[in-house]
Order: sequence, then structure tokens, then C-alpha cells
Amino acid sequence: IFVYPFAVHTATAAEEKPGKTLFDFADPAAMRGWHIEDDGVMGGVSKGTFTRDRDGYAIFSGKVSLENDGGFSSVQCYFDPIDASSYRTAVLRVRGDGKSYRFIVESEKDARHHYVANFEATGEWQEIRIPLRQMYPVRRGNRLDLPDYPGQTMAQVRFMIANRKAETFRLQIASVRLE
Repeated sequence: IFVYPFAVHTATAAEEKPGKTLFDFADPAAMRGWHIEDDGVMGGVSKGTFTRDRDGYAIFSGKVSLENDGGFSSVQCYFDPIDASSYRTAVLRVRGDGKSYRFIVESEKDARHHYVANFEATGEWQEIRIPLRQMYPVRRGNRLDLPDYPGQTMAQVRFMIANRKAETFRLQIASVRLE
């Protein structure tokens, strides 16, 4: 898996930045609308969960299995489409387990394809900055010969793990913002 060289730095809890906060998991209401989609939709047996810990962070965790041609787990949230044209960057505040994850957006609900960026999540809190217009189009795991994300509208965000190996995973998510 190719990981883009996005800017990463350790974020302080009280940093205040301009932009649009899509999800701040310090607020329990931010958990509404999220749901797991594992490889069971294709017959696989991977199992992911999405919970909120007592410190106010969302936890995407579970086990990826390669049995029955499986190999991924994801958590996603659809929302009313927003105008994303004035934003250039998705900013993820996360702490992980040293594994590769994907951040995915859809420009409209139930779009035929989505846009992907890969990132590494270390055991320290990180601010992952993903240039929106560098997110590439994918359908069913295959890169498409289409332009990268145009950044006009956004109707879904998703986190996914699909590293082509059986593994347990745990990703803490503090927030998702657009700048």
C-alpha cells in the first residue's frame, strides 16, 4: 500500500483552528449515524466495532480476517451533502497502532465510487493533514482512471483497514475537520 507523505505533527488538545469540524468525538452526539461495514458484505468474517471511550474518543477496533475472501473492516457516516469547495485539507486527529488505514470520502450519498487517502497511525496522537484534491478515485478496491477528488461536495466519511493480512486493529479518533 502506498502511503502519501502527508504532513503529520503531534497536536495539542486545545489547538483551535479555522475550518469546519465534521466530527468532534468529545461530544457524544458525534457518534450518531456511524455504522460498521465489514467484508461480510462479500462473505468475509472480519469484525469491527465503533465505540466511544470514557475519555471522549471514538474507537474503531476489531479483527480483520482473510477467511472466505475477506480482508477489510470500515466505519462510515453519511450526512447531508455539504459544500466542501472552500476547503483544501482534511485534518484527522488520531492515535493508532502502527498500522495503515484509509480515509475515504464520497461526494454524494451512494456514489458509484469514492476517494481514498492512506495514512499510518502511530501510537502517539497525530494530526494527519490530507490534501483533498490528492484523494484518488476507487470502486470496490480498484483505482479508477478518473480525476482525483474535485472537492465540491462531501456526503460521507469513512475509516477503513485493508492491509491484505489478518490482524487486530485499534484506531482512536478525536476529530475530523476540514480546513
